[in-house]
Amino acid sequence: MAIYKLFPSADATIYSAFPAMNTGLDEILEGSTSTEVSALQSTIPYPQVSRALIKFDTAEISDIFTNNIKTSAWQASLKLLAANVTGITDTTTLAVNALAEDWAMGTGKYADSPETQNGVSWTWRSSSGSNAWTTTGFTPGTTGSYNLTTNPYSAGGGVWYTASQASQSFNYYSTVDLNFNITPIVRLWNSGSINKYGLIVRQTQSQEFIASVNNTSTLKYFSRDTHTIYPPCLELKWDDSTYNTGSLSLLSTTPAIVALDNNPGVFYPESINTFRVNAGLQNPRRVWQTASLYTINYALPQASYYAIKDLDTDEYVIDFDTTYTKISCDPTGNFFTVYMNGLEPERYYKILIQSTIGGSTIVFDNQYNFKVVNG
Repeated sequence: MAIYKLFPSADATIYSAFPAMNTGLDEILEGSTSTEVSALQSTIPYPQVSRALIKFDTAEISDIFTNNIKTSAWQASLKLLAANVTGITDTTTLAVNALAEDWAMGTGKYADSPETQNGVSWTWRSSSGSNAWTTTGFTPGTTGSYNLTTNPYSAGGGVWYTASQASQSFNYYSTVDLNFNITPIVRLWNSGSINKYGLIVRQTQSQEFIASVNNTSTLKYFSRDTHTIYPPCLELKWDDSTYNTGSLSLLSTTPAIVALDNNPGVFYPESINTFRVNAGLQNPRRVWQTASLYTINYALPQASYYAIKDLDTDEYVIDFDTTYTKISCDPTGNFFTVYMNGLEPERYYKILIQSTIGGSTIVFDNQYNFKVVNG
């Protein structure tokens, strides 16, 4: 019942056409291919590519696994939302690998004139003339750019581990948002088997540096510096739900009423809040007793889940998940915990409750609203 989101501490796109250009503050990340050439290569029309680099705070990752995740049954996903995607074919595939060498983000943008060169680029890891990416003699288990013999301008472009590669393929009608399962990579990070230098997102070897306009594609995604509410994130999910109804009666008939408790309405990004769920019958059968029938709290069935929507866009920021958004129960009632760090600040959200009662699946949407504010 736990979902924890981390936003990047650094990201940038590196371009083979501009081998020393830094784009650390760009609003866009790219994994595109192109037949265009740079001015440096005007007499040799080699095709060009771009790759995205993304890094997360290593201390925060370690802290989550030390203090929050108490089970080995967890899942990690890298999510990027599309800004502009064109030219995909039924063979377009993006791959994610863990980077094998460290890098510095820099403060450049694609359109800077003169070109900013104070951070990572296609050739350099730190800044122009400093710490070049390895291009030959790779350490066992790592690799880098391809086609160095036929295309010398492809030298550079990052160095990555070959183990535990994640990928996502597209066709003409599939979603173009990215949701990579990188659980094996994060497990290698946590075990200390590989360094936490971040991730590289790129098209696969068979698609990069192809000199054909029919095989070029533009794949642009929002970066950490986007002015939208769609930055990349590393999403960690695990099931720490418990279910013990004690002496509570199970809610087994409808119509039913579900109310949310322990909701002050305003949270900071650092907040971790446990919401309580009060459930009851909308039309209880009349009986003689000394307490109101409407004050009796029932336990929701075990097949009950929560979701969170952005109130303005009506988009799910946390969707119903039968494994990772389970609603727990103790002898007092139902409850679930939300980590507010994964929600964009200065926005309003609402909580929805889904439960299967008496054979019917019902979604309760009773304006359980709250806001996350900057601290």
